[in-house]
Amino acid sequence: MNDLFAGQNGRKTAGKTAKASRKSGSKPKSYSAKDIEVLEGLEPVRRRPGMYIGGTDERALHHLVAELLDNSMDEAVAGEATRIEIELAAGQTVTVRDNGRGIPVDPHPKFKTKSALEVILTTLHSGGKFSDKSYETAGGLHGVGLSVVNALADELTVEVARDKKVWGQSYSRGKPKGKLKELGKASNRRGTTVSFHPDPKIFGAKAHFRPALLYRMARSKAYLFRGVEIRWSCDESLIGAKDGTPAKATLHFPGGLEDYLAQTLENRATVTERTFAGEADLNGGSGRVEWAVAWPDDEDEYFNSYCNTVPTPQGGTHEAGFRTAVTKALRAYGDLTGNKAAAKVTGDDTLGGACVMLSVFISDPQFQGQTKERLATPEAAKLVESSVSDHFDHWLSGDPKAADTLLERIVERSRERMRKRQEKTLKRQSAARKLRLPGKLADCTQKSREGTELFIVEGDSAGGSAKQARDRATQAVLPLRGKILNVASATADKMNANQELNDLIEALGCGTGPRYADDDLRYDKIIIMTDADVDGAHIASLLMTYFFKEMPELIENGHLFIAQPPLYRIAQGGETAYAMDDAHKDELLGKVFTGRGRIEVSRFKGLGEMPPAQLKETAMNPDTRTLLRVTVPAGQSDDEHREARETAKLVEDLMGKKPELRLAFIQSHAAELEDGLIDV
Repeated sequence: MNDLFAGQNGRKTAGKTAKASRKSGSKPKSYSAKDIEVLEGLEPVRRRPGMYIGGTDERALHHLVAELLDNSMDEAVAGEATRIEIELAAGQTVTVRDNGRGIPVDPHPKFKTKSALEVILTTLHSGGKFSDKSYETAGGLHGVGLSVVNALADELTVEVARDKKVWGQSYSRGKPKGKLKELGKASNRRGTTVSFHPDPKIFGAKAHFRPALLYRMARSKAYLFRGVEIRWSCDESLIGAKDGTPAKATLHFPGGLEDYLAQTLENRATVTERTFAGEADLNGGSGRVEWAVAWPDDEDEYFNSYCNTVPTPQGGTHEAGFRTAVTKALRAYGDLTGNKAAAKVTGDDTLGGACVMLSVFISDPQFQGQTKERLATPEAAKLVESSVSDHFDHWLSGDPKAADTLLERIVERSRERMRKRQEKTLKRQSAARKLRLPGKLADCTQKSREGTELFIVEGDSAGGSAKQARDRATQAVLPLRGKILNVASATADKMNANQELNDLIEALGCGTGPRYADDDLRYDKIIIMTDADVDGAHIASLLMTYFFKEMPELIENGHLFIAQPPLYRIAQGGETAYAMDDAHKDELLGKVFTGRGRIEVSRFKGLGEMPPAQLKETAMNPDTRTLLRVTVPAGQSDDEHREARETAKLVEDLMGKKPELRLAFIQSHAAELEDGLIDV
């Protein structure tokens, strides 16, 4: 392999090689009309599945089931179905069944040799949801859901009970294996049944569905539409010993989102005794909105939003409208009661630390992308705002005592946000008053610092898993958004304006630089917990650089640690072990798992993908985890002074503003690397 850092000599060599190649008579590649491909049918889906389901990973695999559930839910929301069944068989075949109208099977007027069923299954952008003739509101909008599932399944069968007859047809990788056949009579049955097995050529031979994810998906749909009953079943062999997922369950929640909120809050104390919950028609009869909100004392927050039963984890215009409605109503109530500070509250103040469920049903919604993770319909913001605003006004005026308590809590959050701008140092909560900490921080309940821990994790997904796995009494979790600022090369203005760093400073409460006060540090251990991959190592490096530059005493006093989450889980029969890296995995396979029986090796894609129970066992439980303490030379002896200077120089070379120093370090140490250590 040529030296990547060959500089000018490398370019000259490349030029000579190109000339030699031309002299040898090789012809340039042709590019003409015959090179232009036209993909037909479902071939675009198989060539580029990422354009339709976001990739070929575990999340994309489960998105296939979501597409089928969305179709059945559309029938339920339209008032045509009351029951949906979802079944996961031992062979990784998923079946979704409803008692709706059934997909039409008569010949399609445009494709007279095909049934409407075959057209829907084999043609992109075909379906009955492009207008409001069959569905007033629908989650399936682009006419690609069922056809995409068909394209990415090596086996798919569909049965339709309609007009007192049962019809069936089988497919493989998007192509029919035969004609649509009448299977018999069905006088008391109607609806559609789809069974499919994901194609291992697309998702890999080891791809498998997670019962817990599918069960949660089914349960969320039942909460979202109180008129439907969802029956869940799963082969017991697929459910792990520590997995609490039931093999069979009937899911029906007459209270809708309020039932879900009550279930997630359990016995947690809240600021107001009553939740703010309700539903309303959108103005103009263009749809419906349902919501449920509570403000827990521990501020362990979430905001789950949906449009036409489709989850929108990235939010959108419906969330914006809801935030505006709640914020304006609180400001108006503050003005009415003479609380002038209420005029300064923002949407982040009002719903920060709250548990929010929001569901809208609107016709012809606009999403960003086929995976529909963000609602982009401009009108939704105003429709939701106008519908929710009056209800929240009445809720506040109906219970003045609760409204005053809530307003005071939110005003305090607003004041704390403004204090952040002034860079005031926060201190540990006192008996007289509880300080308002960053909204993303899930704080522990213990008041004294002794034995408490703060886990710094990357992203909301990992934060969600860590919050479920933690010990609420002594363990706090602070999710950071991606890679933080490299403080070794950043200006002071950039550091002061960086929200992630400000949140971290506030959570720790000990100040930075010359203002650092170890006695004010709010936690005994600060634990960096990132994914066991290259990106995770980079984030950990950036955080260690931050503490080394801005809070060196925190490291010197032994407060900084790095968690060691595993990269692999290995199971055989009742034996389970975790491996930190490939070498550790090979060692365990050679020494521990030597008996007969199938060995299952699974690679964790990130902390957010780990079940909370496994994350607790491997990285958060003090009795079973492994921590690395971060240390620096104390600087007391001559040797330690020299090591301290060398450490500071190394951090500056590798993380500082001069890339040539990093390049020189890489070139001088490249020969020391072992094969397999470089992740390309």
